[in-house]
Amino acid sequence: MLQQVTLLLGLVVLRTQVWSIHYEFVDISKNLSYFVMSVEFAVFQYNEDNVDEYAYKLLRIRRSQRKRLTWIYLMDLEMGRTVCKKHEEDIENCPLQKGPGEKQVRCSFLVDALPIYTKFTLLNSTCVDE
Repeated sequence: MLQQVTLLLGLVVLRTQVWSIHYEFVDISKNLSYFVMSVEFAVFQYNEDNVDEYAYKLLRIRRSQRKRLTWIYLMDLEMGRTVCKKHEEDIENCPLQKGPGEKQVRCSFLVDALPIYTKFTLLNSTCVDE
């Protein structure tokens, strides 16, 4: 009886370990197409949700990860405030503000991508001014 309980307990622990490995985040290339699209979506969503009238653009990707067996991406981004309004066309080529209007923000985003439908959902975001 003790052997059966020990074996059962061992299997439960092993299954828990295997299950947690499958759902952890792993580092990925910053150049993977769906990750790049997820970054663009996160920056767009930040600009849409932000009350600031000026647009922010991507300065640096600090972390690029994907949850195993999913299309959920975790990213840490640095963004800078531009001189362009947030609904202008070419924000990527817009210069950053200098002087009193200069502002940078660091954000962590969790984005769920559905590649077949090219649909993205922002699951979570946390931002702090730098």
